Amino acid sequence: MAGTHSGYGKTTVTMAVMAALAQRRVRVHPSKCGPEFIDPSLHRLVTGRVSRNLDVRMCGTDFVRRTFARLAPAEGCSVVEGVMGLFDGDRGSAACLAKTLDLPVLLVVDVRSAAESVAAVVKGFDTLDPELRIAAVVANRIGSERHSEMVAAAIRAHCRPEVLGLVPRRAEVAIPSRHLGLHMGEEQPLTAGGLDQLARLAEDHLDLDRLLALAADRQPVTDAFPAAAAAVSGDPPVRIGVARDSAFCFYYEDNLDLLCAAGAELVFFSPLIDRDLPVDLGGLYLGGGYPELHAERLAANTTMRTAIRAFADSGRPVLAECGGFMYLTRALIDLEGREHPMVGVYPWRTRMQNRLASLGYRQPTLTRDTWLGPAGTVLAGHEFHYSTLEGELPATTAFRLDNGRAEGYLHESVLAGYVHLHWGRTPEVATRFVRACRDLS
Repeated sequence: MAGTHSGYGKTTVTMAVMAALAQRRVRVHPSKCGPEFIDPSLHRLVTGRVSRNLDVRMCGTDFVRRTFARLAPAEGCSVVEGVMGLFDGDRGSAACLAKTLDLPVLLVVDVRSAAESVAAVVKGFDTLDPELRIAAVVANRIGSERHSEMVAAAIRAHCRPEVLGLVPRRAEVAIPSRHLGLHMGEEQPLTAGGLDQLARLAEDHLDLDRLLALAADRQPVTDAFPAAAAAVSGDPPVRIGVARDSAFCFYYEDNLDLLCAAGAELVFFSPLIDRDLPVDLGGLYLGGGYPELHAERLAANTTMRTAIRAFADSGRPVLAECGGFMYLTRALIDLEGREHPMVGVYPWRTRMQNRLASLGYRQPTLTRDTWLGPAGTVLAGHEFHYSTLEGELPATTAFRLDNGRAEGYLHESVLAGYVHLHWGRTPEVATRFVRACRDLS
């Protein structure tokens, strides 16, 4: 499911298809092209199943193919949502992913203020890359019955892809958004009525039977999914605490799977609600999310802040990414200039701003030996945040990014920074994490 541009209805149409198929009792297996966390959470809300990130640039072709093969249903339908415009992002693009997995593409086109000219857009997208198979088109934001007829006739007369749907403007379903994008699925941005409305959009304006037929017209990816992380044998599972609530909700599901495969027992807890850490933890994983939206509650939970600070000072491994890193600093300053005390592992403050501070793929190279790996290990990840650090930063860090910036801040066995790491290219990181949790505790 791809679009010609961002903001042209790709996510709405994708979720509508997922909702309608789920209501038909089709087993929908959702995935998202690219590194972001929000759309997968919405997929999970709609389908009731975990959505995976499939990112050739960040994770590599082999990992993406093996992950998709592992998740592809014997029954049902895999629905993969693209990112930005179809060809945007080179090896991170929806086009690259579709070719990697031999998937037919359903192209969503915004037809506002155009009629016959839409055919030129569709034809251009269809012929740009002969290795890509654009199977069908959904014309979004149709203005009238006459407009619908003109758009459909032009595409059918001049283009190879078939017209699978014509969606009127009035049928659109609004999903709340904010600075990092749409609201997370865990926040229930769509009521049961909203999910029904999405399903009706697809049932009324798309040919879902034809869509399922197109989806079935492909050879399955059969790459075996090997044991990506070697389990630390002979010992009981190591308990790793994972912060998971509306403040800390950005995790790559593959990382969590790799930890479990390596011998971890994941114990989820909430820094917002719980008063203390779970017992008998060997390590902590603090993911990203929205600490800035919950700063007052995080600050007020002094017993949890004290527990995490004590854990960090104990020498046991802690991995903190983006929002998790912000939580470990001395204080968070919100957009109104209010300062909220945080855990205080690091002496700096983070300050929210209205403009984007950093965005893009990152390739950290370890510059010293850490429990993540030896010096020289090359990792992969993504960065997206609106906060900046205030204070004198240390001269020694754990890794250097491909853009030249030093990152990865150390304290005892705590490793923290703004980059969200994905271990698809380096699954041995999970084994090292589990081993460090066992050895250092």
